Amino acid sequence: MKNAMDRLIKKIKELNNPTVIGMDPKYEMIPDCIKNKYDESLDGVSTAILEFNKRLIDATCDVIPAVKINIAFYEMYGLKGMETFEETCKYAKEKDMLLIADIKRGDIGNTAKAYSNAFLGRTTIADKEVPIYDVDFVTLSPYMGTDSIKPFIEDCIKYNKGAFVIVKTSNPSSGELQDLKLESGEEVYTKVANLVENWGKDLVGEYGYSSISAVVGATYPKQLQDLRKVAPHTFFLIPGYGAQGGKAEDIALGFDENGIGGIVNSSRGLMCAYKSDFWKDKYSEEEFEKATRAEAIRMRDELNSFIIRKGE
Repeated sequence: MKNAMDRLIKKIKELNNPTVIGMDPKYEMIPDCIKNKYDESLDGVSTAILEFNKRLIDATCDVIPAVKINIAFYEMYGLKGMETFEETCKYAKEKDMLLIADIKRGDIGNTAKAYSNAFLGRTTIADKEVPIYDVDFVTLSPYMGTDSIKPFIEDCIKYNKGAFVIVKTSNPSSGELQDLKLESGEEVYTKVANLVENWGKDLVGEYGYSSISAVVGATYPKQLQDLRKVAPHTFFLIPGYGAQGGKAEDIALGFDENGIGGIVNSSRGLMCAYKSDFWKDKYSEEEFEKATRAEAIRMRDELNSFIIRKGE
């Protein structure tokens, strides 16, 4: 069956690029050439961020297949920030980029259903179904078990959407919980990976991957490699590349013999490429989009040089 993951993999193949740009903006990241156009009120800051986002999308939409928008960096600017979140979502879709809302929701019952309605499904008003954010994928926390994931699975089936469930994260303290051993001898992250593989069994598409997939960090390559074997039908959203220390040669362990199986996120590395030691001497602040585009191409080429494809 065709599914949301098929759409993502097809886009990755079209652009030959298994990366996603993370849109996690803070006001201090915005170049002065944009900041100076607006005042420092919440309205002005949010408008500056929206312009920054749109210009980065314009610079990368023909190179990068997807955008991951972390809702926290919009909530922190209040209602106007949430308007910027919504406008950024709409703009990315207009530019034919797949859209991942990084919301990390994890609740049960009617609350989980309400979250899913907002991002994947529909909100019912007077017997009419209304799409709200209408993204392609969301990120979820599985800590409350199947009850917290089931409403999202139902909407993934009904509306052809997808979800990435947190399995093994890239942060230094992730092992405090995720690496604990259970009575069975398996780690918590392995147990969660098995759950994700089972949750997604009815949503496997033509490429062999389910629309119910996993977040697996780039900073723990051994676990990444092991989880590829544990969950062969589970696609990976891989954070931690670049600024957090994840290396391309390690990330490649999360891909299968056909060179698919994951999409690698870079947020600061792409958004703030114009500030990096590598690009700051080549591009001025006013050329920040060019620096981001150049870094996107460099990242793509580096990853592809390590990802082994059958027959190559």
